[in-house]
Amino acid sequence: MSRTSTLLRGTAQRLASAVAVLWGAATLAFVTLQLIPGDPVDILLGPATTASPAVRAEIRRQYGFNQPVYLQYLRYLGRLAHGDLGQSYQLQRPVTSLISGQLGPTVQLSLAALLVAVVLAVVSAVATAGRGPLPRAITTAWELIAVSTPSYWTGIVLLTVFSFQLHVFPVAGAQDFASLVLPAVTLALPVAGVLAQVLRESLEAALGQPFTVTARSRGLSRTAVLLRHTLRHAAVPLVTLTGWLSGSLLGGAVLVETVFGRPGIGSLVLQAITSRDMPVVIGVVLLTAAVFLVISTVVDLLYTVIDPRLRSW
Repeated sequence: MSRTSTLLRGTAQRLASAVAVLWGAATLAFVTLQLIPGDPVDILLGPATTASPAVRAEIRRQYGFNQPVYLQYLRYLGRLAHGDLGQSYQLQRPVTSLISGQLGPTVQLSLAALLVAVVLAVVSAVATAGRGPLPRAITTAWELIAVSTPSYWTGIVLLTVFSFQLHVFPVAGAQDFASLVLPAVTLALPVAGVLAQVLRESLEAALGQPFTVTARSRGLSRTAVLLRHTLRHAAVPLVTLTGWLSGSLLGGAVLVETVFGRPGIGSLVLQAITSRDMPVVIGVVLLTAAVFLVISTVVDLLYTVIDPRLRSW
């Protein structure tokens, strides 16, 4: 089979997998919406409504709630196929518009947290891999504390020290770079702790390989061997775990954005869950599934860059 055919077949398989994942997420979200007790018309009208039965029937007809479930499901999939996520029950605005308006701050926070986490993990693992028990005990202690401490508690401690006591960073908002520092560090610390532990284990395993002994016999220092040879060899598990944890950053952003009073998807979905605005919740679920697909694709591409032996074309 030619290289082009192999590449096209791999692309087709990945697209089919992506469509299947999005269809599964959309179907699960629709089923969840149907199983939630209560009348969606009550959510649309609010708790203090005095709407007449005629008005309620008109709303039910307008939104298609009076149709059989399978017809509602087909209409729902048809809208999704055209990029229409529906309309918010509470805000009476398209869900696509609401999400796109709040996506920027969340993407900014997630990328900053991911960068901080990877840098902290690489520095901690490279500095202590193969070292004596004392440096390893110190780094292991901070990693365990970072992993086991809830993000909201870390955020409150950072706010108390750096905002209320030292007045270094602003308390809330997303107006400038300084307002991004504490939320990014709060979101990054648990991820950095996990990544550092995995990377250190991989580095120490690679240090025992014959190519490391050969490099040291040529006169390279330990740091040079780690940075030039061992780090790349140990990068595959780091990339795998980073991709998996990157998707979880969206979930962590819900708490962090609330603690620091930042706009974003987290505050939007929290408000939607509180008011049972299910079209918005479903839109965020589909967005999260799409983000996981993109990250998975990027991780697979990085595998072939790190280790050319993994290329199948």
